[in-house]
Amino acid sequence: MRAALIGAGSLGTIIGALMARGGRPVDLIDSNREHVDALNREGAQIIGEMDLKVPVRALHPDAMSGQYDLVFLLSKQTANQAVLSHLLPFLHGDSIVCTLQNGIPEPSVAAVVGLERTIGGAVGFGATWIGPGVSRLTTTAEVVQKFAFEIGELDGVVRPRLGAVQDYLACVGRTALLDDLMGIRWSKVLMNATFSGMSAALGCTFGEVMDDPRALLCVAFIADETVRVAHAAGHRMAEMQGEDFERFALAAPASAPEVLPLIRKIWSQHRQLRASMLQDLEKGRDTEIHFINGIVCKTGREYGLATPFNDRVVELVGEAQAVRGVPDFSNIDRFEDLLRPHRALLG
Repeated sequence: MRAALIGAGSLGTIIGALMARGGRPVDLIDSNREHVDALNREGAQIIGEMDLKVPVRALHPDAMSGQYDLVFLLSKQTANQAVLSHLLPFLHGDSIVCTLQNGIPEPSVAAVVGLERTIGGAVGFGATWIGPGVSRLTTTAEVVQKFAFEIGELDGVVRPRLGAVQDYLACVGRTALLDDLMGIRWSKVLMNATFSGMSAALGCTFGEVMDDPRALLCVAFIADETVRVAHAAGHRMAEMQGEDFERFALAAPASAPEVLPLIRKIWSQHRQLRASMLQDLEKGRDTEIHFINGIVCKTGREYGLATPFNDRVVELVGEAQAVRGVPDFSNIDRFEDLLRPHRALLG
């Protein structure tokens, strides 16, 4: 099988390296020529929660040739139209395009490459791109082994071709096959909208969000809004990282403190992580905010549900993006009006 991974950034570098180590040849395709050169010259280096260097084959998109049987998408959704249009000539009728991007990218991917060639999945770990050829794994290796990926077909049918995709991804860690892709997609949106959203809005690590009572309470309300919006759209939250994400729906605002132990349990394993959206802001790039917190806001509007905490995250990240700036933790004060009715919950 001829395979490619498009978007060899923070996650893609690690995934591609572990596939190569597992004996699954894959072309790592990235638009950063310096990164591509370093990968070919020195191999893919993983630091942080793993210490590894693996020889890999990397390509700039201009150097692609032939056709691929299997393509993993890890590029930003902001580039989907350009990336997928470029990819089309390198696909055949039975090619599989597995999007592992943030948000709910399957509709936009299928619109270009075809519904019959599209499957999707969620990544259960985080990483930070350090520089050409080097990526830091910021989630413990144990979590990666247990909860690396969850993949499925858009219609929920578990077809044999999922096994071929699973074979590649299992080189990284456990890869579950799902009959409810949108359930896991909405759970991953919750994973990202909460701590990735707040990390980007406050310019900090997940651990710093967790350690601030106001920021942590915002996380609880962001999660509640996400579950309610998913329910309105006809989806239940899938279990993720061994936990029932339906538990994030609050019976009432006053019950928010009841979910804080669950939040700490899930995200304490990711304390070092800085949101990829924050990394984009630091590099002066556009973020995926409209595909993460923004999808919660957009879907909420469609069903008449208010999403004030997600709206504020989109506003703050959007402001920083517009001026090519980087937020700082003082932005927590911009949530004060939303938190005021819940002040008693802060003790």
